[in-house]
Amino acid sequence: MAVTKDKKKEILDKLRDVTKKDSIVFVNFHGLPVSETAAMRNELRKADVSYFVARKTLIRKAFEDSSIEGELPSLDGELALVYADDLIAPAREIFKFQKQFSDNIQMLGGVFEGKFLDKNGIEEIAQIPSRETLLGMFVNVINSPIQGFAMVVKAYADTKEA
Repeated sequence: MAVTKDKKKEILDKLRDVTKKDSIVFVNFHGLPVSETAAMRNELRKADVSYFVARKTLIRKAFEDSSIEGELPSLDGELALVYADDLIAPAREIFKFQKQFSDNIQMLGGVFEGKFLDKNGIEEIAQIPSRETLLGMFVNVINSPIQGFAMVVKAYADTKEA
């Protein structure tokens, strides 16, 4: 069934809203079964990440009208946009599913802070640890010298007692 002009305008308006997000991942989901797509959408929803499927021509048109720097990556296959307010969540969540369904889902590139990125750039962003993990690593770095100093003082005190 053909999509009406009114429906295309509605989809284009939605896509223009999406182009204003700071983090968008382009995903090729060709061959992903409906059951796995539904499971992925549920997991994305739990992580406050949106998943929107649209025609490539409408996506290209929406991004041509945007102020995003760089060149739009090649959009091969069946295309979905994954986006969220959290900068790293879309890339991280899709990267997780890409590992799980490697034959049927691929990141093609995306947008990060107003710039188009290729597949490698998005995959690097996807591998950034979560905020909680980074905070834990930071606390460990701060604690390490203090802990080392405490061990030296204890060892010195032990030698004085002997």
